[in-house]
Amino acid sequence: MGQIRPDRQILMWSATWPKEVRQLAEDFLGNNYIQINIGSLELAANHNIRQYVDVCMESEKGTRLKGLLSQIYDQPQPGKIIIFVATKKKVDELSRFINGFGVRVGSIHGDKSQTDRDNVLTDFRVGRTNILVATDVAARGLDVDGIKYVINFDFPQSSEDYIHRIGRTGRKHSTGTSYAFFTRKNARCAKALVDILREANQNINPDLQYMANNADDIINKDKLLRKTGFGGGGGSSFGRGGGGNRGGGGAKRGGGANRGGSGRPGQNFNHNNNNQNSFGNNRGGANRGGANRNGSRGNFSNSRH
Repeated sequence: MGQIRPDRQILMWSATWPKEVRQLAEDFLGNNYIQINIGSLELAANHNIRQYVDVCMESEKGTRLKGLLSQIYDQPQPGKIIIFVATKKKVDELSRFINGFGVRVGSIHGDKSQTDRDNVLTDFRVGRTNILVATDVAARGLDVDGIKYVINFDFPQSSEDYIHRIGRTGRKHSTGTSYAFFTRKNARCAKALVDILREANQNINPDLQYMANNADDIINKDKLLRKTGFGGGGGSSFGRGGGGNRGGGGAKRGGGANRGGSGRPGQNFNHNNNNQNSFGNNRGGANRGGANRNGSRGNFSNSRH
């Protein structure tokens, strides 16, 4: 920019207006620029999206994802699904995990070439694949018709990223559904997530509210556990419900994260208990009886009764 003549005209667009973008505008445009806003400057979730949050252990997420996908595939027209994870390695791991059920899945992340990304997105757009696993590289600017579900397998680092992720569904005045697996390591985001849900008139999972109210204690306790060597690594997300971080990995008061469900009526996102579904070879449901071993498939807090 320093090499451009001073009487230049600069126009800058941004879908959002966080402090980082404001600072960028001031750096390049100076203090006398004209700003035009369309809509509110406050970042908020699309109210056409139903949001569900499952407070669970890291080691439970693979099993719960399988149960959730089983529910979605039970429906006559499941539509397209995008699943967000935190790392490129996790994209590859989760893609293999889902492929293991005989379901075709596409994947994109920063190490993929532009040609590979274009091919994957083309397959996703035209319906050759209905599931896309991605890092945040796809969270902004991705506009694909027919995305009915967004699943946050790994919760993002900020509420802004969360809103951008779930915004891949519910576009063009349509409705959509988002899910998020939320673990103790996400505790610092709990209050912001509660605020987002409340602003969008969604119900609040009591376990999430508890975590929001006690985030500092949870974070400090987990730091202490890691220092003393008792924190564990949380277990593999793709294990069989392994015991990583038991006693320290749960979101609830007793330490265990919703083993057997939250115990509160109306918390399970469970359209039906049929054992037949079209997602993988489930032998009578999600991991033989569901993710919670009580017949329910996941523990997503229901919203908008």
